[in-house]
Amino acid sequence: MAQASKNSRTTSATQKFFCSCGGEVKMKTLFENGKVKNVAECEKCRRLERRPSDFK
Repeated sequence: MAQASKNSRTTSATQKFFCSCGGEVKMKTLFENGKVKNVAECEKCRRLERRPSDFK
């Protein structure tokens, strides 16, 4: 009997983060001073944080 591969058995759920203002948090990549920087930005109030969990 054939087994399913490990990758097909895992569920991939993307977690959505929301700001306290009610807007959705999206990850953005910025290029500043020759460095790539990942930041989380609220679409509604344009607040910037280092990671989405900082909006709590």
